[in-house]
Amino acid sequence: MTDHPPSDDAALRAALHEIRDRGAIGPTAIDAAVAHADQFVSVLPTHDGAVADLGSGGGLPGLVIAVRRPDLMVTLVERRRSRADLLERAVRGLGLSARVTVFADDVRFLAAAHPGTFDVVTARSFGSPSVTMRWAAALLRQGGVLVVSEPPADRPHRWPSSLLEQWSMVDQGRHQGVRVFRFHVEHP
Repeated sequence: MTDHPPSDDAALRAALHEIRDRGAIGPTAIDAAVAHADQFVSVLPTHDGAVADLGSGGGLPGLVIAVRRPDLMVTLVERRRSRADLLERAVRGLGLSARVTVFADDVRFLAAAHPGTFDVVTARSFGSPSVTMRWAAALLRQGGVLVVSEPPADRPHRWPSSLLEQWSMVDQGRHQGVRVFRFHVEHP
């Protein structure tokens, strides 16, 4: 895990403003949204790999990760076609098409087509802890990490040990506004 300095953000911020103006990002300030997405970036493994951003919506944190980490292949998973269209437009506009894919369907179809192939799964407002864990476990390869957005106040009870055990996840702790889990399946 490492800190990555922000790059020139003019194009990224313009893309996010356009997405927000079209209703796919709430009324939050873009600077605050990018700062929160940077918390995801700060805990990503330092090696290259593949990332799946679940419920990408307006591109947070997925587009920020893609801009900040040119070494990563990023799949933005968004089942709502209108939002997927906005993401595809942003990906093209930011020149990311060679390494960023918009998967415009339900995550279950991605998991069926590409089980255990991602190094990182990210989720911001995707679903309940159990739903998020279920799909992360289906998508992550052994040793991969799940990074989820956390509420401002630390609530570790959101992630009971029974849930972690069920999905073979190990809590790596809270880092600013995100929590990191490592996917670990013990082999007999």
